Amino acid sequence: MAYDFWYWDGIPGRGEFVRLALEAGGIDYVDRARESGGDSSSLIEDLQARRPDPPFAPPYLVADGMTLAQTANILLFLGEKHGLAPADTAGRLWINQVQLTLADLVAEAHDVHHPIAAGLYYEAQKEEALRRADDFRQSRMPKFLGYFEGLLDGESGWLTAKGWTYADLSLHHVVDGLLHAFPRRMSTLASRYPRLMALHLRVAQLPALRDYFASERRLPYGDGIFRHYPELDAE
Repeated sequence: MAYDFWYWDGIPGRGEFVRLALEAGGIDYVDRARESGGDSSSLIEDLQARRPDPPFAPPYLVADGMTLAQTANILLFLGEKHGLAPADTAGRLWINQVQLTLADLVAEAHDVHHPIAAGLYYEAQKEEALRRADDFRQSRMPKFLGYFEGLLDGESGWLTAKGWTYADLSLHHVVDGLLHAFPRRMSTLASRYPRLMALHLRVAQLPALRDYFASERRLPYGDGIFRHYPELDAE
């Protein structure tokens, strides 16, 4: 029975991390806000109807009688149930830990263009964004990317010696998003992280994801987490 997956239509956002796991795992799901007749209003209506314990916000997955929210929480469930994470408890928690660290980076990437308030347009906080972007490019990006580079197994090229996990897919998406948002900075940094850049290419070549990446189901970047403003990028 297919899972119901809910996220805003039109942007990859945090929902893309879940989509990649569902697609790569060959897991049946329905992207409810994107199906025929679905839209943002149907998502809001469904979200408000989820009582007594509604999610705070999408993404969320309706599975096995449960409504699971928070990206890392959804992936923890999918990883254990569908073999997208190590079988042992320590291994599953380790991959979840990596995912949570990726979530920290995602939040910082978003706050580059919205450093004051999420409810304000970028143009209303542009001066602050310029200052935030400089620190993110010079300090935070190398710190995070260097950490993830050091985690990758030298032989397998993945986070674990036994093969890819959902966190490898998420790591691909973060690198892809940074390449979109900060192409000049990433052109400077890429040579420092050969394993990370190789993983980015390796995930794109996974047979289970090739059709997805070539399809309309793969949403382009836009007004989501990873946004390209030329004035926020530099070598």
